[in-house]
Amino acid sequence: MENKKTCLYDKHVAMGALMQPFGGFEMPIQYSTIIDEHNAVRNHCGVFDVSHMGEVTVKGPDAEKYVNHIFTNDITNAPKGQIYYGMMLYENGGTVDDLLVYKMGEHDFFLVINAANIDKDVEWMTKNAEGFDIELKNVSDYYGQLAVQGPEAEDVVETVLGIPCKELVFYTTKTVEKDGETIIVSRTGYTGEDGFEIYGSHDFIRRQWDALMESGKCKPCGLGCRDTLRFEVGLPLYGDELSENISPIMAGLSMFCKLDKPEFIGKEAIAKQKAEGVKQKLVGIELSDRAIPRHGYTVLHDGKEIGVVTTGYHTISTDKSVCMALIDTEYSKLDTEVSVQIRKKTFAGKVVKKRFYDKHYKK
Repeated sequence: MENKKTCLYDKHVAMGALMQPFGGFEMPIQYSTIIDEHNAVRNHCGVFDVSHMGEVTVKGPDAEKYVNHIFTNDITNAPKGQIYYGMMLYENGGTVDDLLVYKMGEHDFFLVINAANIDKDVEWMTKNAEGFDIELKNVSDYYGQLAVQGPEAEDVVETVLGIPCKELVFYTTKTVEKDGETIIVSRTGYTGEDGFEIYGSHDFIRRQWDALMESGKCKPCGLGCRDTLRFEVGLPLYGDELSENISPIMAGLSMFCKLDKPEFIGKEAIAKQKAEGVKQKLVGIELSDRAIPRHGYTVLHDGKEIGVVTTGYHTISTDKSVCMALIDTEYSKLDTEVSVQIRKKTFAGKVVKKRFYDKHYKK
């Protein structure tokens, strides 16, 4: 099946971006180099096309009740404009997807889901909407999305795009009337830096992209550095650190699962995992060598296979060879000595915290 293209595809190609399939879309991986783009976001401002992400609206009298039913976090009486991170789970505690829930109004929610999971997620949401008085709509084909990220992002969004955003605090959103349409602006970020997301029609997003590129105040960034940036601050990627076989408890994300809520799908399974413990946990590993541990490489303890690398890099911001890995729980304590098999050699390392670089969000 042919990969989809975002509304900015032609612009990426014209700029000479390296294009590769990701999540069912042809996406830009890099324009210059991953290091150059990574450092632009850490130190100044970078712009990502994230129009491949999925968007779903949930509206109606039972909207809050329904979202609470399918979502691990608790949105009860959430203030308008608040954003919540959490997961949708299968009954056995495995992860359907991780997502953001935006509270747009009293009976109005905007859900942002991962590109590769759009069809699966919408089917699962629809199946679990029975008995709720809601209107569930997949609006992924309407919205394009830009992520403007970095310490200078606020200034760029305000001055270049003319979109007021200063008053937004971390994990909040609002709508703005601009160019004859209602756009959505939020302040979350998947890079560990301050950042904004802008959702609008395809034509609107194309115009914003052009204005940003013409300004000279920000660099276009591909998914290559998006991965290095999120990895350094310990943020999960669905398919690597979360999956139908990796629960939020295994991934160390239990803080986003509100077990004091009356109910949600998968609650009993993860409550049991939390009470009894899990066989495997996600950890950070730092190697003493410069060798790079990649996804799928084996983790060992005294020659015994104990787990697998989920994401690994030689970090750009801290100059260390590190990875996140799913390993047997008995070896998950900090400073436990382990090794990673990289091709035919094994490299010594130790268990460390999953956050390899401190986040710089604006609170």
